[in-house]
Amino acid sequence: MQDMEEIYQKHASTVYQYLFCLAHNADISEELTQETFAIAVKNIAKFRGDCKVSTWLCQIAKHLWYQELKRKNKMVMSLEKIEQEIEISQSTEEMVYHRQEKLELYKNMQKLDEKVREVVYLRMIGNLSFAEIGEILGKTSNWARVTFFRAKQKIKEIEENGKQNRM
Repeated sequence: MQDMEEIYQKHASTVYQYLFCLAHNADISEELTQETFAIAVKNIAKFRGDCKVSTWLCQIAKHLWYQELKRKNKMVMSLEKIEQEIEISQSTEEMVYHRQEKLELYKNMQKLDEKVREVVYLRMIGNLSFAEIGEILGKTSNWARVTFFRAKQKIKEIEENGKQNRM
């Protein structure tokens, strides 16, 4: 046991510096240094002496570092998988919600006059400017703008009436 204490005194700094070069983190390097010497104490009888003690200790440290990387990688991958599942479930919920909103909007648009509905379709679905809508329908851009504005107000009224009827 006294031999291990001497080995620790002589090589702890080398092992720590080696681990710090790998990890770039003082806490992890310190922890892995302690683990390296704990493993070395358990396996000192297996040391054959065909390399320097410092080389043997650094090999143990390197294997511990690789285990640490694998553990961290699994943890990161698990966290990423959880985040993706949350995003997917949220986006699925959002898609359903938006789809329902869209469906309700189209139902309410069907209650508008044909010309007004046409302006709304051209603006929302065709993504056309008011000038283009006016040109298509043989009206002015100002007419298209006012018609669209009034259509939005009418749709809001229809929605509010629908909410009141549901209560």
